[in-house]
Amino acid sequence: METAGAPEVRPIAAADAAAVAEFLHTELNPRVSSAGWAGLLLPPWDDGRAPNHGFQLVAGDRIVGVYAAVYSRRELDGQQRDVCNLAAFCVLEEHRAHSVRLIRALLGQRGYVFTDFSPSGNVVAMNERLGFRRLDTAGRLVLNLPRGPLRGVRVVDDPAELSRRLEGRDAEVYRDHRETAAARHLLVETGDSYAYLVYRRERRKRLPVFAVPLYAGGDRALLERAWPRVGTHLLRRGLPVTLAERRLLGFTPGGAGRAFAAGRPKMFRSKELDGRTLDYLYSELVLVQW
Repeated sequence: METAGAPEVRPIAAADAAAVAEFLHTELNPRVSSAGWAGLLLPPWDDGRAPNHGFQLVAGDRIVGVYAAVYSRRELDGQQRDVCNLAAFCVLEEHRAHSVRLIRALLGQRGYVFTDFSPSGNVVAMNERLGFRRLDTAGRLVLNLPRGPLRGVRVVDDPAELSRRLEGRDAEVYRDHRETAAARHLLVETGDSYAYLVYRRERRKRLPVFAVPLYAGGDRALLERAWPRVGTHLLRRGLPVTLAERRLLGFTPGGAGRAFAAGRPKMFRSKELDGRTLDYLYSELVLVQW
């Protein structure tokens, strides 16, 4: 229930994108430009059917809080499901008491699988109280080392090659993500088989040198066999380390490196899914490079 003088909770419409993007640039992360935040609010796959782009707190004519959301319709565990990705959360300190109203507005939308792939600080504990579960993010930190050719195997990132070779779901993923700010794509090809990897460059300890896989398509056995060449490809693009989650890739890359029991928290809320098949597409991880 709203009290006198309380800010109003409003859906974020397409017409609000510029103002909301400027708020996120100023108040959440100035390293991301206003244009970069606008790309989160208006993703390239948006067909106009999303109910909103999240919710905002407005006091008078001033934005004082935002919880941006990214919507998609995806095949998960063999069924088409509507997904709401909780993408960027920022409320000015003097209005923090009203943060929960933004959360209730988002989670009050029925019929969605909810994901949150970059919760920070006390948001993790709050999500758990709201019924979110943690995804398995265990894996291996792998050093990307220079390797020689692998007979009969090519690793390329040419857009024309990707457009020509990818099929079915992988082709749809590429079409939806090829213009996003953070998603990078590579193709492993041999004979009639291919593997497809979507990844992002991530900053850890102020060093933007980590490759983080977001989606693995095609022949995963080929991806595993060709991983030394994939690592060389990443190294040549200035990424000497890969944070390789076992659940996402379907295997644990070998070579120099070390195992980790859990990466940064990634969370979801669903009564039907157990999270094993969730990837990180259609989210802030592909739309925003920070």
